[in-house]
Amino acid sequence: MTELARVGLFAGLPGETLGKLADRMERAEVTSGTVLVREGEPGDRFFVLLSGVAGVSQSALGERRILKAGEFFGEVALTMNVPRTATVTAMTPCVVASCDEATFDELVRPLFADD
Repeated sequence: MTELARVGLFAGLPGETLGKLADRMERAEVTSGTVLVREGEPGDRFFVLLSGVAGVSQSALGERRILKAGEFFGEVALTMNVPRTATVTAMTPCVVASCDEATFDELVRPLFADD
């Protein structure tokens, strides 16, 4: 929960909601080179990068950007109901937290509606 509280997207969440989200998210440590999501595949999870660095690439455009701790990915496929729009690969050892679509819809999607 402490790690999630440091993520800007979740800064405005009430403690009870943040706790619920923390309970439902799965934490994983991945090695450098691990593909976390692959462009074109179905999107069924939302991810937050808790530590490390990951690269975002698209087949038509190449390297797009670098993700650092506190940033998130996977929301486009879930909010727009489309396949993954990019591949995200760990560039260093990373710790990620992810949640399934039901948890995303209940607790995270409303955060994007405010933007």
